[in-house]
Amino acid sequence: MNARNILTQIATLSFIGYLPVAPGTWGSVAGLLFVALTRVPSPALAAIVAAGTVLGVIAADAAEKEIGETDSGHIIIDEFVGYLVSVVFVPHTFVYLLAAFLLFRFFDILKPFPIGMVEKKLSGGWGVMADDIAAGLIVNMVLQIWKMTF
Repeated sequence: MNARNILTQIATLSFIGYLPVAPGTWGSVAGLLFVALTRVPSPALAAIVAAGTVLGVIAADAAEKEIGETDSGHIIIDEFVGYLVSVVFVPHTFVYLLAAFLLFRFFDILKPFPIGMVEKKLSGGWGVMADDIAAGLIVNMVLQIWKMTF
């Protein structure tokens, strides 16, 4: 197995990116399960997001070449990291994690401004990752407002 194969495995979260129905949603589920099961404190989660972003850009870029498709649906590290962005410094309760999941999928699928613009302006690994990070940031802002309100 060469470096590009390994990076493609990372970008697709192994077999998860090849599930026949909604691999992006499964990538977000993987992020939700990671947060729920590991109980990583938010400062550490922020570091994981930073490292995951760098690794995601590199892996997604290599996977696009390996798969031969721009922003392939099989590449789901962006959904995983984007979901993590959604819940940094947010309470990791069932309600918040579920709300983050539903909101993240909503913004990731519909790509309202500025998310869609980010996706169109960038290419390669950054193009794959940036729109999901933007969606995660918007969800995080919504949840922060929710947290302050209730």
